[in-house]
Amino acid sequence: VLQIVKESQQQHGLRHGDFQRYRGYCSRRLRRLRKTLNFKMGNRHKFTGKKVTEELLSDNRYLLLILMDAERAWSYAMQLKQEANTEPRKRFHLLSRLRKAVKHAEELERLCESNRVDAKTKLEAQAYMAYLTGMLRFEHQEWKAAMEAFNKCKTIYEKLANAFTEEQAVLYNQRVEEISPNIRYCAYNIGDQSAMNELMQMRLRSGGTEGLLAEKLEALITQTRAKQAATMSEVEWRGRTVPVKIDKVRIFLLGLADNEAAITQAENEETKERLFESLLSECRDAIQAVREELKPDQKQREHSLENDSGKVSNIQYLHSYLTYIKLSTAIKRNESMAKALQKALLQQQRSDEDGKRSPRPQDLIRLEVQILQNLVELTQLPGLEEDKNFQKEVGLKTLVYKAYRCFFIAQSYVLVKKWSEALVLYERVLKYAREVQSGAGAHRNSLKELPDVQDLITQVNAEKYSLQAAAILDANDPHETESPSQVKDGKPLSERFETFCLDPSLVSKQVSLVHFPPGFQPIPCKPLFFDLALNHVAFPPLEDKVEQKAKSGLTGYIKGIFGFKS
Repeated sequence: VLQIVKESQQQHGLRHGDFQRYRGYCSRRLRRLRKTLNFKMGNRHKFTGKKVTEELLSDNRYLLLILMDAERAWSYAMQLKQEANTEPRKRFHLLSRLRKAVKHAEELERLCESNRVDAKTKLEAQAYMAYLTGMLRFEHQEWKAAMEAFNKCKTIYEKLANAFTEEQAVLYNQRVEEISPNIRYCAYNIGDQSAMNELMQMRLRSGGTEGLLAEKLEALITQTRAKQAATMSEVEWRGRTVPVKIDKVRIFLLGLADNEAAITQAENEETKERLFESLLSECRDAIQAVREELKPDQKQREHSLENDSGKVSNIQYLHSYLTYIKLSTAIKRNESMAKALQKALLQQQRSDEDGKRSPRPQDLIRLEVQILQNLVELTQLPGLEEDKNFQKEVGLKTLVYKAYRCFFIAQSYVLVKKWSEALVLYERVLKYAREVQSGAGAHRNSLKELPDVQDLITQVNAEKYSLQAAAILDANDPHETESPSQVKDGKPLSERFETFCLDPSLVSKQVSLVHFPPGFQPIPCKPLFFDLALNHVAFPPLEDKVEQKAKSGLTGYIKGIFGFKS
């Protein structure tokens, strides 16, 4: 049963979440089965209902009829679930179709109790029935009944997975993984508080829940944080306590530690990037809520600035704190992406494989520039201009990222054999790194999260020696100095057939074969002819060759009238 259902779903729309297409497929397959089995429900004029009985089970296609009926009702319910987000009234139709699917599943389970059906199919029919029942109870928010049905379904599929080969067990284990989040959600709603942590871990491992549970889990997390936010009234940052009255900001600040812990525990870069984006999105929403509170409080804030001799108001200081969180998170995200790119560059150097676009040092330079821009914005936050310790910390972080930016620029120059420019940049890296080491002092704790400057110094010293050796070899190699001159002269291939050189551009898309359009060349002009002798030539007389014109009179006129010619 499960294999038939999964194959049909994957081949007819559910791979892309298109339930309407799958419902149409189920209807067409039902029509074909009824026509093949001659099991029609009456004719055009009259409906005559027929039921599948145990006597008809000599052909297993009769069981397939009931299975397709259940799948058609289930797919219609899932389609209505998607549409119910904008049209709530469709939820009633959704529940009706789910009840119809459960009814067909019960009929399938009853028929499978026959002696003509093997034990595996009986168990799968029971699991299928329990799965649809659990989904119906889940939609009715009958958590205990839904949990019992899902647990029954999970138990059957686990037993089946243990009873067959690994290839066949993959399908059953996938269904068990789909059911597990629903069971945890039901357990949480029944009263098991530990299930919330399990749900968060499952959400973290899978990179986001899918299907029936996705929206409900996000709403549950927001609801849990909202309950905790009711007890939160203030936040302390850099020695100043600020009251927090905006609910959206409270919810964000309460979930900040959980989100940062989830990012730290992320198993791969894709999940980490998704969590960073989610955290930044929530932070932007919180900042926007604070800005809306700042607009009506503009005059009051200006008045407080005059009275407190430059001290910003609480709402403005809260805005600075949220902006600091946003910029710090952006820096951490870019730093995480930079580390991933560095690993990719090292792997590329070890295995020079062709294929998709490979990472380059220029990508790292772009990330370092973005980090430096974020650090500049940090120094301009209102309320922190007079904080010397904060300015000193940001200044040291700026030096660290400047050192790494120079290092990546130097590496890009090494690739194009600009040895002198790369050497100068390596010296600049050492200068920045020594400034960081000399100025760290009491700020070493704030620099722990940053890349280690000592490792950078060691790496730069090694790179300097290899760069000097490469420059000497490049200067002493005659082939390397001769072949570029042949390529750089700009001659196309048609003009240098007699000279051999290794030109990599011949296998690229911008190969130079001939000059096109061809250049202009001088050609002889068509001569001009002037007939100067014509004015000095005396032509011979031609009077003797010209016929004398006959004299015409009255006689000739009369002859001409009557058509006589002489």
